[in-house]
Amino acid sequence: MKKFMSGNEAAARGVYESGAKVGSAYPGPPSTEIFEDLPQYAPELYCEWAPNEKVAAEVAYGASVAGVRSVCAMKHVGVNVAADPIFTAAYNGVGGGYVIISADDPSMHSSQNEQDNRYYARAAKIAMVEPSDSQECKDFMKAAHEISERFDIPVLYRVTTRVCHSKGIVELGERENVAAKPYVKNIAKNVSAPANAKANHPKLEANLRELEKYACTSPLNRMELAGSKIGVVTASIAYQYAKEAFPADASFLKLGITNPMPMELVREFAAKVDKLYVVEELEPYMEEQIRAAGIECVGKELIPNMYELNPEIVSESVFGTKAETRDPGCAIVARPPALCPGCPHRGFFYTMSKHKDYVVCGDIGCYTLGSADPLRAIDTVVCMGGGFSVAMGMAKAFEMAGQTDKKVFGVVGDSTFFHSGMTGAAEIIYNKGKVIPVVLDNSITGMTGHQENPGSGLTLMGEPAKNILIEDVLKAYGYENIIIVDPQDLKAMQRAVDDAVASTVPAAIITRRPCLLIKKIKHDIGLCRVDAEKCRGCKACLKVGCPAIFMKDGKASIDATLCVGCTVCAQVCPFKAIERMGE
Repeated sequence: MKKFMSGNEAAARGVYESGAKVGSAYPGPPSTEIFEDLPQYAPELYCEWAPNEKVAAEVAYGASVAGVRSVCAMKHVGVNVAADPIFTAAYNGVGGGYVIISADDPSMHSSQNEQDNRYYARAAKIAMVEPSDSQECKDFMKAAHEISERFDIPVLYRVTTRVCHSKGIVELGERENVAAKPYVKNIAKNVSAPANAKANHPKLEANLRELEKYACTSPLNRMELAGSKIGVVTASIAYQYAKEAFPADASFLKLGITNPMPMELVREFAAKVDKLYVVEELEPYMEEQIRAAGIECVGKELIPNMYELNPEIVSESVFGTKAETRDPGCAIVARPPALCPGCPHRGFFYTMSKHKDYVVCGDIGCYTLGSADPLRAIDTVVCMGGGFSVAMGMAKAFEMAGQTDKKVFGVVGDSTFFHSGMTGAAEIIYNKGKVIPVVLDNSITGMTGHQENPGSGLTLMGEPAKNILIEDVLKAYGYENIIIVDPQDLKAMQRAVDDAVASTVPAAIITRRPCLLIKKIKHDIGLCRVDAEKCRGCKACLKVGCPAIFMKDGKASIDATLCVGCTVCAQVCPFKAIERMGE
C-alpha cells in the first residue's frame, strides 16, 4: 500500500512499524505533527505530551531501560532542554531501541535560532541518522531502532523543516512485533554514579568504533556513481537540492548515518572523483571532519552557512548560475505576524504598553507578539521559561544599581509555566525578587497548534486528565496575592496590574480567557462596528494591534470577516464610536 505523506506523518508511521511501544514529546514546530499523528496507532503504542523536552527524553529512556522500543520528539532548541539525560544515556546504553527526534529549523521559520543539532550527536557520542524524504522518514525510523539496539546506543534522528513538511509517496509496511526484553536489574549499567560511568565510557567508545565500521557498509549510506569529474558528499534535504543543482554526470555519496561519519567510505568515494564537494545546510559539520581526515574538498567557502538552501542557491554558489526570476507585476505587501483578532493576550499587552516605565520580560509563545508594533510591550525574549528567570536577573541588577523605582514583570503562558516556568516562579519567591510573575492562561498550548498540557484537562490520546490549577501551584510556592483577571476587561486588567504593583506581599497575576480557536469551547463571538459619525479618526483603536481594524477615508473601519467582537477596541475608543452589534 502506498500513501501520500508528509515527512512527519511518515516518521509517525515509522514509529508504529518499528514496533515502538512508548513515545513522549513536547510540541514544537517543525516536529509537532509527528506525535499528533501517533494516537491513531493505539493501543499498540502509548504516546503523550510531556511537560517539557527533558521529561519527554527521560520518559522514553525509562521505557527503553524497561525493555521496549521508544521514541521522544522535540524541535531543535528542545534538545537544549533535554541534553542532560541524553548525554548520560549514551554512557549507560539502552535496553529497547531509543530514538530522539530532533527537528531542526534552518531559516528560523518558527524559532529563535537555527542551531545545527548535528553537533549534539558528536558531543553526546550518540548515533545519528538523517532521512532526506518521506519514504526515508519511515524507513530510517525502524533502522534507527535497530542501530540503537545493535550498538547499545541512543540514536539522534535528525530532520529539518523541509523534510518534516514536504510530502511524497510512501510505501507502507506492517508493524514489526518486537517483544519486550525481560527487565533485569543492572546497577553497573543503569546507575550513573562516577565509578559506573568511568567503566561505561570505554564501552561507549568501542561501540562507536564498531558503529563507524557498520556505517561504511550500511545501506543507509550509498554511492550514486555517474561520472568521475565531480563528486558530492551530502545528506538530509541538501541531497535533494544538490541532485537538482549539479550536472547529470556528477556522482554522489548520499549519507543517512552521519555520526559517526563513515570516513573510510568517504575516502573511497573521494578517490573515484577529481573534485569533491560537500553540500550541507548550516554549519560545516561533515566538511570539518572530512578535511580533518586529510581529504580535500570544497564546501563552505562557496555554500552559505546561514539559512535554508535550495537548488538555486546551491547552483549559484557552486557554478555562478543565477535562476531566472519573474516580476509579479505588483508590490508584495508585507504581512508581519500579529496576535489574532480576539486574542486574550491583547488586553494585557495593551495595558502594559501604556506603562513605558515598566520592564516586561516575555517568553516563547503566541504572546511573543506582544513585542511587535504597535504594542511594543515586551523588553526581552530568550527561551522557554526565561520570562520569569530573566526578569529576576534584571530586577536584581536594578536593585544593585540603586534603581529601586523599576517595576519588573515576568511573563509566561500556561503551557510554558508547566514546561519551565515553575522553577522561575520558585526562584523569584525564594530569592526575594522584586518581580511580578504573570501567567497568560489561554487554556491550551497555542503557538504550536493547540496541543493539550497539564492545565487543559486532556491527554494527547484524548483521555480526561487532572487539570492542574496554576493558582494552586503559585499559592503552594508562597504567593499570597494571586490576582486572576479576564484580560479583555481593560479596566479590570489595569486594576490587576495596579494591585500587583502596590502589593506588600508576594503577588502574581493570572490572565485567564480561552483561546478563541479552541474548538471544544463555545465562544461568545460577535461583531463590532464603527459609527462613522462619532469617529474622529484619532487612531486610538489602532494601538491595540488588532488585524481587523484599519483606516479608510480618515475613519476607522472594522473588517467583518476578521472581527470576533472582543470589544477591546471599543473600550479604548475615547469617542465611543465602536460598539458591538446587537447590544
